[in-house]
Amino acid sequence: MSSPVSPDHTPPTRHEQQAPREQDRRGGVVERLGLNWRLHGDGRHVAPGDVVTPRERLAWPRTISIGTQHVVAMFGATFLVPLLTGFPPATTLFFSGIGTVLFLVVTAGRVPSYLGSSFAFIAPITASVNQYGPGGALGGVIMAGAALFLIGVIVQIAGTEWLQKLMPPAVTGTIVALIGFNLAPSAKQNFTAAPVTALVTLGSIILISVLFRGLLGRLSILLGVAIGYVTAVIRGEVDFTSIQAAWDEQGVFGLPQFHSPEFHLNLAGLFIPVILVLVAENIGHVKSVALMTGDDLDPYMGRAIISDGLATMIAGSGGGSGTTTYAENIGVMAATRVYSTAAYWVAALVAILLSVLPVFGAAVATVPQGVLGGAATVLYGMIGMLGVRIWVQNRVDFSNPVNLTTAAIAMIVGIGDYTWSVAGLDFAGIALGTAAALVVYHLMAAIARARGSVGSDPLTPDSSQSPSPLG
Repeated sequence: MSSPVSPDHTPPTRHEQQAPREQDRRGGVVERLGLNWRLHGDGRHVAPGDVVTPRERLAWPRTISIGTQHVVAMFGATFLVPLLTGFPPATTLFFSGIGTVLFLVVTAGRVPSYLGSSFAFIAPITASVNQYGPGGALGGVIMAGAALFLIGVIVQIAGTEWLQKLMPPAVTGTIVALIGFNLAPSAKQNFTAAPVTALVTLGSIILISVLFRGLLGRLSILLGVAIGYVTAVIRGEVDFTSIQAAWDEQGVFGLPQFHSPEFHLNLAGLFIPVILVLVAENIGHVKSVALMTGDDLDPYMGRAIISDGLATMIAGSGGGSGTTTYAENIGVMAATRVYSTAAYWVAALVAILLSVLPVFGAAVATVPQGVLGGAATVLYGMIGMLGVRIWVQNRVDFSNPVNLTTAAIAMIVGIGDYTWSVAGLDFAGIALGTAAALVVYHLMAAIARARGSVGSDPLTPDSSQSPSPLG
């Protein structure tokens, strides 16, 4: 005779048996997406010397506040690229938010980053728009994104050592420098269109960057553009009719303006060299975050490059500019000591929300040439000087003819915007300058090693203790 089943030992139903498995699956998805943040301390304070790691978060009100700061930090630079290239600002902002979400998902929430507009795309976009219109430029952006994606896959599998051999500091610095300085004529054209407004904008950026500390100092470009814009309004240089038109046609909410790409193979040589800058920026970003948080992020280096490549391809497919990790947001993290990827989810969602406000996008598009010229003068120069900084930080020895000749030839080709047409394909200054840097360096280095004709290895840093006679 069997004993009755106790109420405390009732066999679980099928639904009850499946519930833990469903919870495990949901937990696994959350883990893979990097959405399982731990609360840091009490969620309100960060102790001196402590940091909020990427997998942690503060209380949501504070996280939302910091995420909004990230939007402000990236805003000026991200919007300046479409203004300079003629792309719709709201569309670029929309795809920057989408790209940031993609980056956070692919890196499993391990690498905090905002993917904003890359300045490296300004020159090739400007040149290709003049030849093939916006569609051709977008096709070039997609080609660059695809190449960057492939580089990321190789880095994820094989590491970064092969990149360091292909692009030593003498080459990398040269390519970054020539991309920035190649843009000088564009900056001059906008500056001379309204020199007074441009000078006010440039002067404001300079003064704000040295007068203020912390976040205000890092927002010098955004604030300088705002001051220049007010100056342009006073001088009657701003046309507000597009704002009213956006309100009348779309109201409060509306999708940004999308545009389909066109593909022209001869633009590949113009756009693909840009990926060398993007690779350097992504690697530098991941290493900077790792240094500040103490995390080993090398396993995510390839993922970061892959996601930037995907984000760039998606942006190009709909009318946005190519993306990259943003140093401006590194500054916000350093100031707040909050590296939580939760804040970047907030930033991405806020950016997407702003992009579907037609009046907001129309207002940004009214920024006049003079303001752009003033901001571009310093921004383009900064891009060029980033290349010089690579030389300095790696102590590139320019007494070695290999390094000196590489930089000399490639810089002149890039700045002078040399062009070459062959078999129906057109190659301009950036593509030719990049090719010159790679070919001249590796050819000269190989001959020098074989002949022993120039002394030291070009990779050996300059160990001279004598200061330059120029100070």
